[in-house]
Amino acid sequence: MFSFGNAFPDFPAGRTFQATYKCFSVTMLGDREDVERGGKIIMPPSALDQLTRLNIQYPMLFKLTNKKSNRQTHCGVLEFVADEGRIYIPYWMMRNLCVDEGELIQIDNVSLSVATYAKFQPQSVDFLDITNPKAVLENALRNFACLTQGDVIAIKYNDKEYELCVLESQPGKAVSIIECDMRVDFAPPVGYKEPERQIRPMDHLDGQEPEEDSMEIPQSFVPFAGQGNRLDGKKKGTDMASGSGSAAGQQRRGIPNYNFKRGTISFIRSVRPATNGHSEEDDDKQFEAFSGEGQMLKKKNRK
Repeated sequence: MFSFGNAFPDFPAGRTFQATYKCFSVTMLGDREDVERGGKIIMPPSALDQLTRLNIQYPMLFKLTNKKSNRQTHCGVLEFVADEGRIYIPYWMMRNLCVDEGELIQIDNVSLSVATYAKFQPQSVDFLDITNPKAVLENALRNFACLTQGDVIAIKYNDKEYELCVLESQPGKAVSIIECDMRVDFAPPVGYKEPERQIRPMDHLDGQEPEEDSMEIPQSFVPFAGQGNRLDGKKKGTDMASGSGSAAGQQRRGIPNYNFKRGTISFIRSVRPATNGHSEEDDDKQFEAFSGEGQMLKKKNRK
């Protein structure tokens, strides 16, 4: 059962197309994946005859309305090969309109502005597994003619179906996406939760205040707690030299000053302590450099 706004063979310019058809899913036609994956419908030949008599704007775009639930969506037309009084639409479009097989749908031809922006929200976190979602969406939208805010469209990728809700569209609630440059954004998928970031002790270097618990170092691990060893096998001497001739707080020669502070200069003068009752002057007198006697390899015979 269907009806038209005007039954005369010739229509004056400017009249719009309006008809009511029984709605069926594309599965009734057999294997028509090209229709199921897109946003276009199949209409009867009589609709094409009426549309050619009207002064309508191309491409042909239509508004589908379910009078019972007052749900609306927009679509294009792919073919005019349906039985008279029937239209065949994708199953995802039937879910948006809340219609069952054989229920009546009103169709009006409309003129929509070209889309400039659209925002989508995936209905499953599985959509995050796609490496390049914008490229996949761009390829899928080639089978669509228009978008409507609030619709949940279905696209297929790698033999898996993904549902996307149209959250926003500009410049209107319903836009045409035929031969247009459109910016696309994605909202977080339904059920997605942001992972909780664990603050590490080094995060304060980036200007972030670390938590107190994260700054605590376990008692079982102490960094740089090892003991150094000398190559000659001797133990590292860090004790202060004691004796009558040593100054208090003086470091042994060859041992670094572990109490060194930046910006300070220490002048260390080592004094050799007296040993066995001898002073340093006595030790200096006992040692003279190059005081040995020379020896010749061959002595000359004296006459």
